Amino acid sequence: MSNAYSSGKIVKISGPLVVAEGMRDVNMFDVVNVGDMGLIGEVIEVHGDQASIQVYEETAGIKPGEPVQSEGHPLSVELAPGLLGQIFDGIQRPLSVMYEEGGSNIERGVKVESLDKKKLWNFIAQVKKGDKVIAGDIIGEVQETDVIVHKVMVPPQLKGTWTIESIEEGDHTITDTLAKVQNNNGEIKEIQMLQTWPVRRSRPHAGKLAPSEPMVTGQRIVDMLFPITRGGTAAVPGPFGSGKTVIQHQLAKWADSDIVVYIGCGERGNEMTDVLNEFPELIDPKTGRSMMARTILIANTSDMPVAAREASIYTGITIAEYYRDMGYAVSIMADSTSRWAEALREMSGRLEEMPGEEGYPAYLGSRMAQFYERAGAVKTLGSDERMGYLTAIGAVSPPGGDMSDPVVQATLRIVKVFWRLDSDLAYKRHFPAINWLQSYSLYEEKAMNWLDENINPHWSARREQAMHLLADEAELEEIIRLVGEDTLSAADKIKMEAARSLREDFLHQNSFDDVDTYTPLEKQFYLLDLILTYFDEATAAAESGTPARSLLNLKVMEAIGRYKIVDEKDAKRVYQEIQDEIRSEIRAKVN
Repeated sequence: MSNAYSSGKIVKISGPLVVAEGMRDVNMFDVVNVGDMGLIGEVIEVHGDQASIQVYEETAGIKPGEPVQSEGHPLSVELAPGLLGQIFDGIQRPLSVMYEEGGSNIERGVKVESLDKKKLWNFIAQVKKGDKVIAGDIIGEVQETDVIVHKVMVPPQLKGTWTIESIEEGDHTITDTLAKVQNNNGEIKEIQMLQTWPVRRSRPHAGKLAPSEPMVTGQRIVDMLFPITRGGTAAVPGPFGSGKTVIQHQLAKWADSDIVVYIGCGERGNEMTDVLNEFPELIDPKTGRSMMARTILIANTSDMPVAAREASIYTGITIAEYYRDMGYAVSIMADSTSRWAEALREMSGRLEEMPGEEGYPAYLGSRMAQFYERAGAVKTLGSDERMGYLTAIGAVSPPGGDMSDPVVQATLRIVKVFWRLDSDLAYKRHFPAINWLQSYSLYEEKAMNWLDENINPHWSARREQAMHLLADEAELEEIIRLVGEDTLSAADKIKMEAARSLREDFLHQNSFDDVDTYTPLEKQFYLLDLILTYFDEATAAAESGTPARSLLNLKVMEAIGRYKIVDEKDAKRVYQEIQDEIRSEIRAKVN
């Protein structure tokens, strides 16, 4: 496309906002090069021949009168083998390449290829000459990393049925022609590994399904009490120091996903550095290889221009959709969406729009919804009816942990799982610091049905009993504060002991312990069942007249506490042994 007609001059600069005139032919969301340095920006508003541009780089030093040149296309990402294991900035520039070219101080206006166009990939065809294909069909595969096979698909833009005219196996770059296809009208198209997709447009699919299968995370409080489904959405709000990033690391490492896209959106530089240093060294428990073999990191730190935060969110979700289309289960972690909302607020203020609550733009909720609604369990394009899953988990950082913050409220209107982080729990060194009285999951019913059918028929009943026990404990603590512990009945004292065990032995989980960091579903049920078996047996004994004090501090409680560090292969045997021990010890007290 010729750019001659879509160039103009800068007339106003206000931080990351630049206004240019002479831009009558430019389209909304077009990428433009701003100033003599060629800073990368995106058109966000057009009035007559004036275009408002949000610039994704620092604008210091550019002046009115300098040129603005449109590239004639919206902000897009390159999708092809070579994405996995990479660390990109918000506009898909690989940080490693930028470092090689300019060192640690990255120059503004630098243009680098998102993906390596020279690297050869071994393409293995899955179709042959004469086969009929439609958009989304897999024509071949490439071994992208040791653990992930990249599926080369017919681009979604190709409508109708096409016939394979030629296909070439062997070593190819991502821009080589792999196949030629022809439709009934005689039109011929070439298919490459490389696809380009505008980030603000969700990738098409054949249909969206209601998520029903839980995404196993190995985190007991999540899987047992507040489950998330594959293709679900969750928010993790919490104040500074409550463990948002730790939880996202745990989910990225252990959750039942094939591919992880981690977006550091406006995060502090030191936290993002931790992620960038840790992830390549993490060994994936499922494969024994580096976590980076199935991870894509998008780094956008708080000292980078605010406008780039928005780009990083859209870049991440578009890459995640691409792998979902191949039939993979993908998790996207956005840490944190509050920083993105702050960027929206700043841009809205500079555009002089009417502010909404606390200065955020009136469209905050709809922008949040656009992001989270791109998650889901979908039937992908293509004739083989693959299923793909995209699970979105966003951290929210409300000032001072204030849950009435507009970003938290806008998020809660959209997502279906709320893991409320509590600074009091974090100060007590209770991790994950998820408050069990204030969190919820709207996927609970569907997840419980699946867990009852596939793990244990008593799963949902035991979960409900545990939730009641924790709620009762909170009420009893109020009574103890007012009138003291001595006023409690025998049944209530046992209830407090069982709730203590629930908190300390079940809900508390050590992410640094090799065994405790991940608990399989069966073992989660066994541990909960042990605590509740003690509660049931001790309550029955107290009701038959056994003094409460003899039913507290039993030796078996120590064995229950140690059960969480029992190796998985011994879990069932040890569970049955402790069950017998509970019953025999309580029976001895009754007699």
